[in-house]
Amino acid sequence: MGIVADKIKELREREAKTREMGGPKAVAKQHETGKLTARERIEHFFDPGSFCELDMFVKHRGTLFGLDKMDIPADGVITGYGTVNGRQVFAFSQDFTSRAGTLGEMHSKKICKVMDLALKAGKPFVGFNDSGGARIQEGVDALSGYGQIFYRNAIASGVIPQVSAIMGPCAGGAVYSPAMTDFVVMVKKTSYMFITGPDVIKSVLGEVVTQEDLGGAMAHNTKSGVAHFACESDADAIDQMKQLLSFFPDNNMEDPPITPTGDDPRRMDPMLDTIMPDNPMGSYDMKDLIRAVVDDGHFFEVHQYFAQNILVGYARLNGRPIGIIANQPKVLAGCLDTDSSDKASRFIRTCDAFNIPMLTIADVPGYLPGKQQEWGGIIRHGAKLLWCYSEATVPKVTLIVRKDYGGSYLAMCSKDLGADIVFCLAHRGNRGNGRGRGGQYHLPQGNHRCARSDCQAPGNDRRLPKTALQPLHCCIEKLY
Repeated sequence: MGIVADKIKELREREAKTREMGGPKAVAKQHETGKLTARERIEHFFDPGSFCELDMFVKHRGTLFGLDKMDIPADGVITGYGTVNGRQVFAFSQDFTSRAGTLGEMHSKKICKVMDLALKAGKPFVGFNDSGGARIQEGVDALSGYGQIFYRNAIASGVIPQVSAIMGPCAGGAVYSPAMTDFVVMVKKTSYMFITGPDVIKSVLGEVVTQEDLGGAMAHNTKSGVAHFACESDADAIDQMKQLLSFFPDNNMEDPPITPTGDDPRRMDPMLDTIMPDNPMGSYDMKDLIRAVVDDGHFFEVHQYFAQNILVGYARLNGRPIGIIANQPKVLAGCLDTDSSDKASRFIRTCDAFNIPMLTIADVPGYLPGKQQEWGGIIRHGAKLLWCYSEATVPKVTLIVRKDYGGSYLAMCSKDLGADIVFCLAHRGNRGNGRGRGGQYHLPQGNHRCARSDCQAPGNDRRLPKTALQPLHCCIEKLY
């Protein structure tokens, strides 16, 4: 063979060797723990044949502590870009089979490069985290790498969507990058996040705790609120991430993508007449109301297990993505507290950053009383909710479905905090401090005519399909 042919053959051999990652034994061990490999995650996430890998042959430059004798394929991380449901996305995937996916100088430079490209292109960025942490043989160069990643997380925040998947260990400084992104997805039983692990806690404090209890998926979904999703497997997590991205624009200069759903905006749903109990003190599931209103009954809930007295998530109205914030009467009667205020505030800011209209559904008796709430900073946390609603510039529609009392009336996107339109469903148990205030509309429940004189609903009959859905469609279309 000629010189060119020999070089091409050598290239193909090097590619094949790199794609083997840490070798068959390491890959088998990864599978035994129920995890996909870094390359399998990439293949599952991107459209078939669309992924373009960058910097496959990058090597570390370390020479101390025997590092010069270590061969780490792709330096433990796969970076590149491709399409997800036809839309371009940039990503990295840490390879735990190659020296536990530890982060060193060149490993971090690969991640920083693809982050820079995502920001320049204005495209979403996704990270699959599965790493043993900093590569201690490289010392401060590894710490510097984390700092450079954190800086880019901050610069990209609110500009492009950032999603982190925790699919293995993520400890020490490594946890801060996911925490700085828009969403954190964790996998039950196989993913962990903590600043200090169980061994350090035991040696310093004498406390015994397992990795799962300290920083497992459910710990961070139910207790700390660090994670937004708890998934059953790597594949399930990737599917959830793809669905999440479908509600977002590529960047903050674009509108969210419209997806035809086939759900007629004029569809009637008699169930809405019976969801709320006759007893004004009775509870009901707010999710039933949301599913009856949105397209195809699909509500993509965020933070499902944290601060369950308030619901946040994404849905579509007439094909347009919207963010929904709603009190949940089934939990703490829907009262606002410190955690629910934080949960809603973060969600509101994310919607506002990426031009996603917000629908707030209020059924709230007030703030949760008690000394623990006061000492926990309910004033400070509650103020975040007021701030976020006030400064949000996206279309804001509020629907009061039963009660809306006191300070929580203001906090749930009242007219005074910038709501563009406030609806109130007439119901014999419906009461609220805000009823009758200037600029607020009262809509009768059931298949009656809309009380809004300016409603231009399709067909000009101004009837109420989905019991007040048509005016919601109308308002969001006009305000957008």
